[in-house]
Amino acid sequence: MHPSRHAAATPDKPAIVVAETGEAVSYAALDTASNRAAHAFRAKGLAPGERVAFFLENAPGYFALAWGAQRSGLLFVCISSKLTAPEVDYILADSGAKLLIADAALASVAAALETSAERFSLGGEVAGFAPWEALTASMPETPIADERAGVDMLYSSGTTGRPKGVRVALPEDPAIDAVNPLVMIAMGFFGLGPDSIYLCPAPLYHAAPLRWSMTVQRLGGTIVLMRRFDAEGALAAIERYRCNAGQFVPTHFVRMLKLPEDIRTKYDVSSMKVAIHAAAPCPVPVKRAMIDWWGPVIDEYYAGSEGNGLTAIKAAEWLERPGSVGRAIGEATLHICGEGGDELPPRAEGLVYFEGPRQFEYHNDPAKTAETRNARGWTTLGDVGRVDADGWLTLTDRKSFMIISGGVNIYPQEIENLLVTHPKVADVAVVGAPHEEMGEQVVAVVQPADMADAGDTLAEELIAFCRAALSGVKTPRRIDFVETLPRHDTGKLYKRLIRDAYWGKKESRIV
Repeated sequence: MHPSRHAAATPDKPAIVVAETGEAVSYAALDTASNRAAHAFRAKGLAPGERVAFFLENAPGYFALAWGAQRSGLLFVCISSKLTAPEVDYILADSGAKLLIADAALASVAAALETSAERFSLGGEVAGFAPWEALTASMPETPIADERAGVDMLYSSGTTGRPKGVRVALPEDPAIDAVNPLVMIAMGFFGLGPDSIYLCPAPLYHAAPLRWSMTVQRLGGTIVLMRRFDAEGALAAIERYRCNAGQFVPTHFVRMLKLPEDIRTKYDVSSMKVAIHAAAPCPVPVKRAMIDWWGPVIDEYYAGSEGNGLTAIKAAEWLERPGSVGRAIGEATLHICGEGGDELPPRAEGLVYFEGPRQFEYHNDPAKTAETRNARGWTTLGDVGRVDADGWLTLTDRKSFMIISGGVNIYPQEIENLLVTHPKVADVAVVGAPHEEMGEQVVAVVQPADMADAGDTLAEELIAFCRAALSGVKTPRRIDFVETLPRHDTGKLYKRLIRDAYWGKKESRIV
């Protein structure tokens, strides 16, 4: 259950293949590079429990650093490559990272950092940074003497405020190859294993791409790593490498489905046995269209970077209960609670809580951590949903995105899920804007498939489209058009930035 074991058993097997170029890194090479990284971390004085930070684009070297930190007992902080220098500096200072490794491709941002962390560059020169390759070249290829399992310490993408560092304790079992719950779920529920050829189309600084890719490498599979997502490129990679597994977000599905039919049908995707999706609930028509296209291989889970619990659902199960994100699997039990903290009966809507043994905290933010707990010690990510009598969870939206119009609670997700299916809509965000009489009104901010269509005619068409399927209170009162919505590479929308613009908050930033 560790790449080092596969390096001994199948040294020449590819651990990583770069989708765009075909460049391959064997398990033996990955093991050597991660050992050298571990020795370098120790040489720089990093002890178990301390923090190292990575500010990198998707590339094979990411895995060598992550596994080097993992086998050194470190907390590794993976920072979004889309952030500005002040935003990166904030995360470095908040996390207490003592050492930073930055991608030369991000030199313009990295060179402007004011961090006190020791700095190294990867893949080229960055002003004020020492070359990482020069440090590791002289390091031993064998394991460090005091190997101990480390873990990631990831920061939220900042969709609702400053990024929060999700900190969990180092694993109680110090063995670097110890089995963890995600490995068991990957094998037992999703059927991943040594024969998996796993497409990773999303950035590794995010929890799901990083953790699931490393899980596949624990199992001895091969990661087909996209440097960046491209809808046609993903289909081409599946065909070229005969990918049989992968992880996606609903935005990926939408973009692939909206490719011209002749592009979609020219690629053979029949090798796919499991396409896992998460990060946001998938609109029912979108998921149904994907199942019609790829077959009943579109499996789903619901969880957060916090790792406090997980639900999952197979495609066949979903077809029987469209819209569900599954039942709780693994260690945690699922609960729905009201505002007062009392557990609600089946089909009642409330906050989603997990009861389980794995605790987390938001680094340096005890108040925010306390907000996630109820009196019983159960934890929530702030999502709203309902559970039926058989334990199947359906998410409604995030509590923080709820619109209150005339005293009626309106959840934008349902409206967004409908609008994104319109052929002239590429992307959409629904927010509450101030209204003198109603308090808030429903506004749809639309990214058209063709910006030339933006205008009153399309706005009227979209309002009529909503009115035909939704109640009047949910139908947008206003449609605004933008060329591009502020969406994270992982598919998450920076909805706070959109909403704040309507409330006159011009200082809004990602952090």
